[in-house]
Amino acid sequence: DVGSGSLDLRGRDGLFDALGARTFDVIVIGGGITGAGVARDAAMRGLSVALVEARDFGSGTSSRSSKMIHGGLRYLPMGDIALVREAASERKIVQAIAPHLARETPFVIPAKTGGTIAKLRAGLWTFEKLGGVPKSRKHEVWSLAELEANEPAIAATGLAGAVVYPEYLTDDARLTLANVRGAADHGAVVANYCAAEAILTENGRATAVIVRETLPGAPARTARVSARMIVNAAGPWVDAVRALEAPGATGRLKLTKGVHLVVPREKLPVSRTIIFPAADRRSVFAVPKGETTYIGTTDTFHPTTEDWPEITAQDADYLLTAAAAWFSVSPLTRVDIASAWSGVRPLVAEEGKSASDISRKDELWTGPAGVLSIAGGKLTAFRKMAERVVDQIEEALGRKLSKSRTATDPLPGGDVDVAAMTASLVAAGVSPEAAARSVGLYGSEVEAVGNGAAAEATYAVLYEGALTLEDYWVRRGARAWFDLDPAFPALDAAAEVMAPLLGWSAAARQNQINHCRALRSDALSNLRAEQPLGAETA
Repeated sequence: DVGSGSLDLRGRDGLFDALGARTFDVIVIGGGITGAGVARDAAMRGLSVALVEARDFGSGTSSRSSKMIHGGLRYLPMGDIALVREAASERKIVQAIAPHLARETPFVIPAKTGGTIAKLRAGLWTFEKLGGVPKSRKHEVWSLAELEANEPAIAATGLAGAVVYPEYLTDDARLTLANVRGAADHGAVVANYCAAEAILTENGRATAVIVRETLPGAPARTARVSARMIVNAAGPWVDAVRALEAPGATGRLKLTKGVHLVVPREKLPVSRTIIFPAADRRSVFAVPKGETTYIGTTDTFHPTTEDWPEITAQDADYLLTAAAAWFSVSPLTRVDIASAWSGVRPLVAEEGKSASDISRKDELWTGPAGVLSIAGGKLTAFRKMAERVVDQIEEALGRKLSKSRTATDPLPGGDVDVAAMTASLVAAGVSPEAAARSVGLYGSEVEAVGNGAAAEATYAVLYEGALTLEDYWVRRGARAWFDLDPAFPALDAAAEVMAPLLGWSAAARQNQINHCRALRSDALSNLRAEQPLGAETA
């Protein structure tokens, strides 16, 4: 059976009618991981909730992350003890409520000296104490011989060994979607392609949001969504939404850009996540995923909030140069890059700090008309951030503070034994790689979905709120960056089944396909120039 949180958003007239039909306790603007987490927690506590997202759920920062649920070990030297403690303990909760979306992976940190190993171990000991890590999950040290045997692609000359500790990989877009579906399952009205255009006030208090249909090709629609509380969780667009409440409000965010490169795994054959320093001493990593390995991430100031931030040759060269120094494989070049993604982090501005040194702490602000804005924070700690926001909502509404249940109730698909489900698919004739991929995406719902892109895309429309081919290709099916077949047969198969479900003409279907293909080629357009690695670009 299909699990809870089934979401079919094709009936747009009815959806906009539902948004305008009553006064909600809270409307959440922004369907990334933070807004989705707030909507789920609030709905589970019995508040009436509307959640609106200008594009698709998770289409901004929340599908452009490094796809890790991790404790933020690197923030220890910065003195962010509270941030590390929260992230370290929240990892366990995500793993409990969505085990398919928190897949354990060893993180390997190669080290050049015994002194470095000792320093790393001291940091990890503190980290494990803060996070209440059990003995069986504590770090270990590999000798040089063990490092060479376990990860032969690492350039071992001059190394002393490595420190290894467990963390988790996730699918960020699907974690966001699971929270959206969980919110809907508890009565929230949720809408993608529904942009907040204006915030209305009465007697100095924000009381309603005007929202507008933004689905490409859809008829014009608007709704006036009345709510007792308005939450601005718009990520990089938080300042833009704050300006709807108070025109001329001073910006509070500092955006930084993060770029990730995807190469065929045969070009960078690693079995675990490898963490290594770039020339500027920032930590970079290489993560194995299916037939690919992805390398990330850059961290540079970025002034604008466009949907697809440009990836420059300089961005790529920074990561490729770092990899070349630490791996003994043929040096990677831009030609080896199969795909790449970029996104912006909505950090709270701190004057005089570099992009990497700005704190990842979240902050909450109440605007002059009572709009509650949240920015900053880390993917790993989304649930705890949401809990704090909903506590504040209840206080503002004069409600008795209730207990959040989000730490114990599974997310849709989360009531699953990943190993047993994967084994049962393999026993039924599914390849081990395909079984691992499917269970990693769908958890307990995998058998309801079926096999292959056509089945996944059908499910995406009927149960996961997908309205465009990009919604499936990039976010629901996680194929856009990790599918190495240049013919993209899965893209055509998905478009074929989605067209009748979404009323696309033959021309519209082809436009959807062209758009998805362009997302990949456009991301790489600056990297195909005939320039040597390291050449400066304008």
